[in-house]
Amino acid sequence: MKRYIKNKLFVIGSILILIVLTFAIFAPIITKFDPIKIDTDNSLQPVSYIHYFGTDELGRDVFSRVIHGSRISLYVGFFAAIISGIIGMVLGLFAGYYQKFDNVLSRFVDGLLVFPGLIMAILIVAALGPSINNVIIAMVTLYTPQIIRVVRGSVVSVKNEDYIDAARVVGASDMRILFIHILPNSLAPLIVQVTFGFAWAILVEAGISFLGLGMPPPNPSWGNIISDGRNFVYTAPWIMFFPGIAISLAVMGLNFIGDGLRDLTDSRIRNVQ
Repeated sequence: MKRYIKNKLFVIGSILILIVLTFAIFAPIITKFDPIKIDTDNSLQPVSYIHYFGTDELGRDVFSRVIHGSRISLYVGFFAAIISGIIGMVLGLFAGYYQKFDNVLSRFVDGLLVFPGLIMAILIVAALGPSINNVIIAMVTLYTPQIIRVVRGSVVSVKNEDYIDAARVVGASDMRILFIHILPNSLAPLIVQVTFGFAWAILVEAGISFLGLGMPPPNPSWGNIISDGRNFVYTAPWIMFFPGIAISLAVMGLNFIGDGLRDLTDSRIRNVQ
């Protein structure tokens, strides 16, 4: 635990994510305005002690929309990262351990990685239809290959170690070797990659929602709030500014956590420190 506390990146990232999570969890308590209630009498109000982040063109409180929108972004990012992590972990274990399976899966993975992630996500969501669940499906489809490659590399590096050979000699089954002996030694890079995937998913969700393919209006997400403000860049810049800051803090926090975990789990870096 002391090593984690001493790692500045991990600590700063954890604080940022804790702040974002706190706002998301207690959104109904923190906010005093309905995020979807229209009040045209107060449209495009600037930042004030009443409307902390101002209002949008429909008079909706931007602070309330940003806080409630954090729930959608975190929901999408969390489930996209976790599902990708589980599927990628299982497939990566088998790909690294079984050569024939690896030959087939690697071709498929390489094919998916050729295409730009955001463009493919947009195409998948457009084909399935705009919805948050379809956004998650698109992200899982595109990020799982990254997890597979990381886990596969870890398995390949340890599957011929002496303790694995010893397990085979005493009659351990392949499943026991994979999940009891090899998996624990592959968890560190997997966790780091899942953390980066969480941040990536938040960014992609914002991009997809900005294009109108994510969370359907009037429900707020960081991406569609920015989209609502794109026509008021000069007259009401606060509509785009605050959700942009929220995205930056969340992604920065997750990337700091990922970098910190990578430093803490990389034996070469630990030895230098």
